[in-house]
Amino acid sequence: MPQGSSQPLSPDPLHRVVVIVDANSNPFELGCATEIFGLRRPELGRELYDFRLCSPEPDTLMRDGFFTLSGVAGLEATETADTVIVPNRPDVAVPRRPAVLDAVRRAHARGARLVGFCSGAFTLAEAGVLDGRRATAHWQWADSFRARFPAVTLEEDVLFVDDGDILTAAGSAAALDLGLHVVRRDHGAEVANAVSRRLVFAAHRDGGQRQFVERPVPDIPDESLAPVLAWALERLDEPLTVADLASRAAVSPATLHRRFRAQLGTTPLAWLTGERVALACRLIERGEARLDAVARSSGLGTAAHLRALMRRETGLAPSEYRRRFGPSVGPG
Repeated sequence: MPQGSSQPLSPDPLHRVVVIVDANSNPFELGCATEIFGLRRPELGRELYDFRLCSPEPDTLMRDGFFTLSGVAGLEATETADTVIVPNRPDVAVPRRPAVLDAVRRAHARGARLVGFCSGAFTLAEAGVLDGRRATAHWQWADSFRARFPAVTLEEDVLFVDDGDILTAAGSAAALDLGLHVVRRDHGAEVANAVSRRLVFAAHRDGGQRQFVERPVPDIPDESLAPVLAWALERLDEPLTVADLASRAAVSPATLHRRFRAQLGTTPLAWLTGERVALACRLIERGEARLDAVARSSGLGTAAHLRALMRRETGLAPSEYRRRFGPSVGPG
């Protein structure tokens, strides 16, 4: 399986993402990383990342011998990476080889961003870079992780944890959520939405949502939230409340709350706030400079409320967000 690297269409250097693949790594998470960071983006008119795979050996047998990965770079590729995605595998009790752990430590020491998908949190913890930090892992391995790495603050039952320069995702599908979160951090909500559309995947699931979401077979009539979500998304600029959503769904607020928890793993108010902040981000990216206009159009009310929620949800004030992702920002 020969591997190439996405080449920039811009003269500016691209953020380099390097994925370490080790023996018995899971193909799914490798596919998630490739899909999000490695594909060309002609629909955007520019590339987002310089993407490479590397391995400690010339031929790497993937999980359960599904296939052999060959023709990729050696671990030296991590020395120039801006983001390193560490290897994961199902046999979490087997220690990683020292060369891989050393590469992770060196990358962390020079300031590279580290990402662990699923059991990749074990690799980060083995390398010692998670001591005193927050992380998450698949619920199936939570007890094992906590017993082996007591110095790490494990956050159970969340999709992913962003602890600044170290990010971890829980289960396999949460790798997509975390990957899109990274794109949103690097390039803004508009670009992340474009990537999610190509994936045909939810544009934004907050990291704090539950790993396991109850999805019972609905009774008749259909209890899907899709109609009321679509209705609300067209009216974010209006003074919608949870009571309005419940009325539209023809249920009580308590029933609506239970359905949101069961189907989305969040509350109606948290979902509504998240969608309004995402809309505010898109308006800023498209050039709207008046914060009061952004606040009104996104349903957040006032500029002060907008500032508070944007800082809470994105970690950036509106002015900082505009500097990073506004229309004057070049494609590099």
